[in-house]
Amino acid sequence: MKKSLLTLALAAASYCAAAQTTPASAGAKTTGATPAGYAEMLGATISQVMNTGDAAELRALANKLERAATVAPADWLPRYYQAYALLINVFQSQDTDNQKDQTLDQAEAALAQARKLGGDESELLTLQAYLYQARLGVSPMQRSAKYSRLVMEAVAQAKALNPANPRAYLVGANNVYYTPSVFGGGAGAAKPLYEEAKAKYAAFQPAHPLAPNWGQDQVTARLKKYEVATAQVAK
Repeated sequence: MKKSLLTLALAAASYCAAAQTTPASAGAKTTGATPAGYAEMLGATISQVMNTGDAAELRALANKLERAATVAPADWLPRYYQAYALLINVFQSQDTDNQKDQTLDQAEAALAQARKLGGDESELLTLQAYLYQARLGVSPMQRSAKYSRLVMEAVAQAKALNPANPRAYLVGANNVYYTPSVFGGGAGAAKPLYEEAKAKYAAFQPAHPLAPNWGQDQVTARLKKYEVATAQVAK
C-alpha cells in the first residue's frame, strides 16, 4: 500500500523556514549543507516513484524531483530519480511517439546533470542503457540497429565499472529478450542472463538507503513467466 506522503512543494517551504541543516543523502557526493528533513523527503518521493505505474503520477513525481534538485543542487540523486521517473512514464504512457521522445529528452538532460554532479557512474550508465531501450521501444523497426548496440555498449561499461551492479545485468537481459532470435536474441537466449541478474540481486547491498536499488521485481516476474511456460509445456 502506498504511503501518504508530503509533497516536495510543502517540504521545500518547510526548508525555507528551517534553521537547522543536515548532510545530504548518505553516500551522495555533495558540497555544502542541505535542509533539515531532506533525506526523509527524498526517500519518501523515491518510494512513490518505485510503487506506481501510473504515467500521470510519474510525471508529477518527476516534477517534484526537479524541485528537490533545486533544494539540494549538489546532490545527484534527485536528478537520477527524475530521469528514472520520466523513463518509466514513457513505458506507461499513451503519448504519441514524438511526445515520448520529448520526455526522453528531458530524462537525458536530468541524467546529464546527475553525471556532472559526480553520481555513481555504473548506475548512470545503466540508466542510460535503459533510456536507450525506451528510445528503441518508441520505434523498434527504425531504431533497433542503432539503439540495441548502444544499450549493450552502455551495459558493458556499467559492468566493467561495477561487476556487482545487478541493474546492468537486468537491462542487458531485457535487451537480449526483445532482440529477434534470428539476431541471437529471444526468450531462450535471455533466460540465463536473467538468472545471472537474479544472483547479482541476491548478493547486492545498496551503499545507503537512497542509493539505486530498483529492478529485482522485474527479474522475479520474468523468471516466474519462464516457470509458468515450462510447466505448461510439461502438461
